[in-house]
Amino acid sequence: MTDPFLVHHTADPTADTSLPDPHQDTFSKTVLGFWCYLMTDCLLFATLFITYAVLHNNTFGGPSSKELFDLSTAFLETMILLASSVTCGFALIAAVKGNNRNILFWLAITFLLGLSFIILEIDEFRHFVSEGHSWTTSAFLSAFFTLVGTHGLHVTFGLLWMGVMFAQVYWQGVTIDTFRRLVLFSLFWHFLDLIWIFIFTFVYLLGVI
Repeated sequence: MTDPFLVHHTADPTADTSLPDPHQDTFSKTVLGFWCYLMTDCLLFATLFITYAVLHNNTFGGPSSKELFDLSTAFLETMILLASSVTCGFALIAAVKGNNRNILFWLAITFLLGLSFIILEIDEFRHFVSEGHSWTTSAFLSAFFTLVGTHGLHVTFGLLWMGVMFAQVYWQGVTIDTFRRLVLFSLFWHFLDLIWIFIFTFVYLLGVI
């Protein structure tokens, strides 16, 4: 597939190649802007991690993390999200090759894995609440639900974004715009995977030690 960022010049042999490529310029600005957004999200999650670290022992006489957390569920969620990160990468590789069918296939697999992750997370929350351990029980649980729930909201937003990308690729194929959006979505999805690794390590894994 022809590089979508260079198509402006290659499509027109009379184009002045000494001038900046507007598509490349747009891509660079968009990616820079998206990285700025990810940095603000890093600050958000850093604040939530610090809050959790300060409050995780404030159980108000309720159960501690060691009594509540089930590592098997958290580990399964981790494996699902890691697998979805891999399939998301496959979708981007298919986009580079201009293979619409493979893009749709890998996006669908990524969507199903992300949806499975959200279902498991909601089920975990439902289980805690049904046993009387809601976000109002203690400062520890308030911090836990806020941190993990904020990540879950980001994943949910990612699923909605993925659905839109699926429709655009299905109807439009790989264009300069759809490729750029796939790149940005891939950055977002890998970022969520990284955040979850920190959650699994510092919240769940250290929480049961």
